[in-house]
Amino acid sequence: MAVRNQTSGLAALGADLMSLLMNRAFLKAGHLPTLVASFLYFDVSFMVWVLLGPLGVLIAKDLHLDPGQKGLMVATPVLAGAVLRIVNGILADQLKPRLTGIIMQIVVILGLLTAWLIDIDSFNQVLALGLVLGVAGASFAVALPLASYWYPPHYQGIALGIAGAGNSGTVLASLFAPTLAVLFGWRNVLGLAALPLAVVLVLFIILARNSPNCPPRKSLADYRRILGTGDAWWLMFFYAVSFGGFVGLSSFLPIYFNDQYGLPPISAGYLTAGCVFAGSLARPFGGALADRMGGLRTLSGVYAIAALALVVVSRDLPTVIPAFAVLIIGMAALGMGNGAVFQLVPQRFGREVGIMTGLVGMTGGIGGFYLAASLGYAKQLTGSYSAGFLIFAVLALLGLAGIVGVRSRWRRTWRGAAALTSARI
Repeated sequence: MAVRNQTSGLAALGADLMSLLMNRAFLKAGHLPTLVASFLYFDVSFMVWVLLGPLGVLIAKDLHLDPGQKGLMVATPVLAGAVLRIVNGILADQLKPRLTGIIMQIVVILGLLTAWLIDIDSFNQVLALGLVLGVAGASFAVALPLASYWYPPHYQGIALGIAGAGNSGTVLASLFAPTLAVLFGWRNVLGLAALPLAVVLVLFIILARNSPNCPPRKSLADYRRILGTGDAWWLMFFYAVSFGGFVGLSSFLPIYFNDQYGLPPISAGYLTAGCVFAGSLARPFGGALADRMGGLRTLSGVYAIAALALVVVSRDLPTVIPAFAVLIIGMAALGMGNGAVFQLVPQRFGREVGIMTGLVGMTGGIGGFYLAASLGYAKQLTGSYSAGFLIFAVLALLGLAGIVGVRSRWRRTWRGAAALTSARI
């Protein structure tokens, strides 16, 4: 009975989500071409951000990398993207999101073409490429404010869920990069990846517009003031768990499926794509559920599910099918958590969404760097991935404990602003 009720609840949520997407009020509340442009920009940027993960098996074989180097290889773009999100957050405030997005997309395209032309042949060059790919990961701090500024508080969850569903670009990387690498060589995939980025850059220039509600430019003092707020650090930690888990696994799962279960690169990429698709698809549902039930309640549920999934995977399941099934559940939970966190951010920091997107996105990237790197080093030091999964499960439980600690205070104090009474905490 409980399972049937839960299933019917999710079906109802899906119906509500589709109804909302077709709702004239929602379509008129913001700027649909900009929302579409934000999604596309985010999508292709995430595709190249995690590109070293799907290519990792072939790169590691070609360059003779050990498990620790494999983990560092896929974690470097994640860390670079985390740090650069602060830079993009500042630039989005100073130059506005649209111009910042155009500049950063050009940088990534030029970086990919350069890497293709020099014919990478060393681990250090791969790490340097990872730094360039980090610029694509920093697109987070552009796409989300660009969309957010157009929508009122009660539509923030779904609007940012749609824009943030661009993390589905990781699905494209997992699906196509291994096959293209087998056919043409992994180095040529770097040049091919620049093509969809160029197409989306043109569409972004045509469709995207800055909202008239963009806040005035922020100073460094504004950043210091926000960092002096405990609520900001809690939101940053919550995202480090949900997004960190999502992007860390997105980057590392091709290597995990290959090492743990002996799958060839293409098969490992397909299974990774399935896991990533579940997390990406779940993100707007997480935002919609948070709009309906409250962000904190949604986060509580998804953290508990994600922690349980990570513990189960840490048991070194004997075959790939149950591991794949559990990882799909865990990734879907983490994806919903990403949508829920960004339902909360504009409620507390409505006029500082650009700054907070950079800060929250940075800690999310740091969480992903830690997970990917720790899985590699856990394998190298202990011969098993168990410790890496278990420690991150503990972080999810700490996030759940943090929600319990702040829930009553946030619900009491955040509702003081009249503009927020239509949104749920």
